[in-house]
This record gives sequence, structure tokens and C-alpha cells, in this order.
Amino acid sequence: MNAFFKLHVTSPMDYLAPLTAPVFTVANMPLSWGDMLGFVTGVICVWLTARANIWNFPTGILNSTILGVVFLQQRLFADAALQVVFIVLSAKGWYTWLRFGQVQENSPVALSTSREQLILASVAIGITLGLWQTLLWLRGSAPVLDALITALSLCAQWQLNRRQLSSWAWWICVDLISIPLYWSRDLPLIAGLYCIFLLICLKGWRHWKTLASTVSP
Repeated sequence: MNAFFKLHVTSPMDYLAPLTAPVFTVANMPLSWGDMLGFVTGVICVWLTARANIWNFPTGILNSTILGVVFLQQRLFADAALQVVFIVLSAKGWYTWLRFGQVQENSPVALSTSREQLILASVAIGITLGLWQTLLWLRGSAPVLDALITALSLCAQWQLNRRQLSSWAWWICVDLISIPLYWSRDLPLIAGLYCIFLLICLKGWRHWKTLASTVSP
């Protein structure tokens, strides 16, 4: 009788199931619509960023929304939470570029100082250590790497919002760590996405060097 009257509570993830459900396999690895949409929007976002195009921000917001759902399903909690932070930071970066008139692809970019990089490195270490313990408590699937990717990405995004050339070095580090992690978590398309990210980041770094101002901030 109790079972008959038991209410079925629908989880929010139930509505998102079609996004993360496998639709076909490649090399015995399942791929979902989320994987594929994350792949396409991610490539477009990084390509626009490499061109110093302001439309990288709205594209990045869409990409972060999709990847957040995928990472949550894989219990990569820090990466999932990171996507929420990316949405906020991307919105702020979008506003900042508009406010200071940095809407043209040929607008200059800034250089960072050694002191600023040391501060960012210290912040990244602190975030990594703090998140590592939190993810251990949450039983995340890859606490150390998950925390490190989160810390490096936050520092990279902060520099991108300031239109700093140094952001590319941080993004490259993120890519080099992310590729083997996502491959080991049966996310081949996302791992492939980060391989493409790496190539675009190298190209973007070279392009931004030509836009860099000669005066350090």
C-alpha cells in the first residue's frame, strides 16, 4: 500500500539525461550529445579567443553549461563547479572587454609582471591544496588532478579577462593535464577536444604576441 502511494520525485538530472546518455560508440567508448556539443562549442570558443574576438565569452558560457553537466555525471566535482565559475567569469570578462573598448581583434593585449605571476602561482597552489582535501571528502574520481586543473584554469581565466598574453601559458598547462585525465575517464571526445585546444592555444599565444603592448602593466 505504501509503495502504491509513494510519490516519484524527479531529479533535475533526469531532465538532462538525454544530454549525457550515449548515442553511439567510438573505439568501444560511448559518446553522448553532451560530449559532441561540448566539443564543437569548445573549439569555437578557443578559436575565437585565439583571434582575440570578444564573442569567445558568450560561446564559452554555452560551452561551460554543457560541460558542467557532463563532468557532474562523471563525478568530476571540481571540474563541474569550475564551469559555474567560468560562466560568471566569462560574463565579467565580456563586460570588461566591452567597457574598455577591447572589441576589435587587433586591439592590443597586455603583459604581466614577474611579481604578478608569482602571486598567481601562490594562489594556484593554495586553491589546489584546499580543493584536494574537499574532493577527497566528496570522493571525487581524480582529486589531485581535478583540483589542479581547477586552480590553473581560474588563474588563466582571470588573466584572459584582463587580456593578458600570459593567460596562454596557463591554458597550455591546463590542456597538458586534462588530456590524459579525460581519456582515462572514458571521455575520448573531450580528451580530443583538449588536444585541439592545445594546438589552438599555441597558435593563439603566437598571435597575441603580435598584439602585445610594449609597456608592462
